[in-house]
Amino acid sequence: MDAKGGPVDARELPSIGRLLDTADFAPSIQTHGRTRTLAALRAELDRLRACALAGELQRDAVHAGAIARRVGDALSEAAQPHLRAVFNLTGTVLHTNLGRALLPETAVQAVARALAAPLNLEFDLDGGVRGDREAAVERLVCELTGAQAATVVNNNAAAVLLLLNTLANRREAIVSRGELVEIGGAFRIPDVMRSAGARLTEVGTTNRTHPSDYADAISARTALLLKVHASNYAITGFTASVAAAELAALAQARGLPLAIDLGSGSLVDLTRWGLPKEPTVGETLAAGADLVSFSGDKLLGGPQAGIVAGRAELIARLKRNPLKRALRLDKATLAALESVLMLYREPDRLAETLPTLRLLTRPASAIEQQALRLLPAVREALQGKFDASVTPMHSQIGSGALPVDRLPSSGYRVRPAEGRRGGVSRLEAALRALPRPLLGRVADKALWLDLRCLEERDEAEFVAQWRLLHA
Repeated sequence: MDAKGGPVDARELPSIGRLLDTADFAPSIQTHGRTRTLAALRAELDRLRACALAGELQRDAVHAGAIARRVGDALSEAAQPHLRAVFNLTGTVLHTNLGRALLPETAVQAVARALAAPLNLEFDLDGGVRGDREAAVERLVCELTGAQAATVVNNNAAAVLLLLNTLANRREAIVSRGELVEIGGAFRIPDVMRSAGARLTEVGTTNRTHPSDYADAISARTALLLKVHASNYAITGFTASVAAAELAALAQARGLPLAIDLGSGSLVDLTRWGLPKEPTVGETLAAGADLVSFSGDKLLGGPQAGIVAGRAELIARLKRNPLKRALRLDKATLAALESVLMLYREPDRLAETLPTLRLLTRPASAIEQQALRLLPAVREALQGKFDASVTPMHSQIGSGALPVDRLPSSGYRVRPAEGRRGGVSRLEAALRALPRPLLGRVADKALWLDLRCLEERDEAEFVAQWRLLHA
């Protein structure tokens, strides 16, 4: 072929067999296999043929080396896993879209062991008989919360679904109008109740609900009282709600169980680390709740799971429900959850051993110093096209936990350099396209990059990604 360029006729395209036999395709065949390489090559030749028929194919595009490079790039891109590690610079610690809580290293190792070898998932090593897959986790939950018994499913929505289907199917569950929350993905408490077969009885108003509202609504059809912790929003001003202890007294007097959906599910008092107060599972049970449901991957800092703790007879009923098997946890999640719960046995070390608590308690001054230390690398990568300045920020806990509370933080505000206009959206897209994407947020014509979730061990890779920005 003429190497000087010029249009190519479709009949001049090299054959598949000729191309695959060249040394240019050896790396792709070695890495991705002959079958995948052949499929990618056919797709590339189809594309080239369409260009040739349109009179748009240049001769330098059909050299074996050029075709091999494009095929290799396509194969490499297709081989990339969909799930990739990213840098969370959004300012939201428990970011639902980014996987919520990070697991401690001990939990990661526990998952690896569970996946790499047979284990006594449902085998009692002491008795040599079939065992309970939840036994270890249940013991830990009871130890840490004071519950009589506990069970676990795949998330907290599933926990509420199981609870209502078991105790209130075809009967009424009474809930305050101010607690009919909607969580991420348009998932609403009334929809969960309907799917569980429970009939919703709303009491009170959006902003004010009193004990008498519950008492007046109780009838022979009532199965339970349900209280939902408003963890993903807050109503302020002229408000009133019924405390767990007061509602528990009413439920006990009427012979009804009280179930509380606690949402984020903190196991320890966060105020000891200077964080806002959040009701703990133990406090809620001590106040008289019969059942408490909560998430594993929010304030607890573990894997995705839904945990129900409370009275033994009610937990036993939940375990007998056929839905329980459909919602049960796999061995990897159980291994991770057990490992995380064991960290709570040493609460004095929790801020060091639990990543979620470690990130939430990072001092703003330390984050600012980190931002200043890494600023030269960021500015060098921006090549004078944008101005990056270290700026005070406010992080949020996320995933519905303490929605009105903000954590003082620090990071970069990135704006077009003086004399330049726009480009912030393009920069944000370029950072998302990096091998390990840098995810921030765009607001007020600037890109905001909060460093609260950037740990020291990841700083070298953080800088490396910036250096790839214009590579």
